[in-house]
Amino acid sequence: MTSPTLLAFDTATDVCSVALLRDGQVIERAECVGQRHSERVLPMAQALLVDAGVRRSELDAVAFGAGPGSFTGLRIACGVAQGLAYGIDRPVLPVVNLAALALDAVERAPAAQRVAALVDARMNEIYWAVYERCDADLKEVIGPSLSPALGLPAMLGPSAADTLAGEALDVFADALAAVPACQRVPQARASARTIALLAARAHARGEAVPPAQAMPVYVRDRVALTIDERNAVRSAAVA
Repeated sequence: MTSPTLLAFDTATDVCSVALLRDGQVIERAECVGQRHSERVLPMAQALLVDAGVRRSELDAVAFGAGPGSFTGLRIACGVAQGLAYGIDRPVLPVVNLAALALDAVERAPAAQRVAALVDARMNEIYWAVYERCDADLKEVIGPSLSPALGLPAMLGPSAADTLAGEALDVFADALAAVPACQRVPQARASARTIALLAARAHARGEAVPPAQAMPVYVRDRVALTIDERNAVRSAAVA
């Protein structure tokens, strides 16, 4: 199976990251940008392509971290991916950030078999999902969910997760202390690198979609675009 050439973005947190997967290898750039994703994501992507000597027309698809995460960040990543994909007539691969976090966790903790990916959702809530290692891929056991931090231990029990991963382990240490003893990987994070790796597997399964069908995974609902989001979409379309 030939490895695709993919450009991936993640703007779901205050870290903006872009990654290029080519010939099975990934190179990544990441910056802590606060709320400046719309300013930095396209210049970072262009610099990465130039340094790698890859033209946009050589990409097989464009991937992005679909969430859950920052509403504004998710819309920016989706809009940029759609704009670039439209420009080169390529499909888009939305990747769930919690799955990308779980992949980072199993890379850091090779003994992990079933990972609960946990991210701070603010307001004393946690975004979470459970994934099981399946050969070289991850199988979704419980899809992206939103739960109060204090109620999550009871909900995790039936999942039989042997590994907990993500920043929420530190943010909600007291609440999650009630989870039965299992391996913990608080430093695990989603990034454009792990998004690119999962996108390549999805591409091989034929899961790429037309740009217009690419959608963020919100878990919490919201509909309006911010000024930054509109500007990012417009910039990607004309770049």
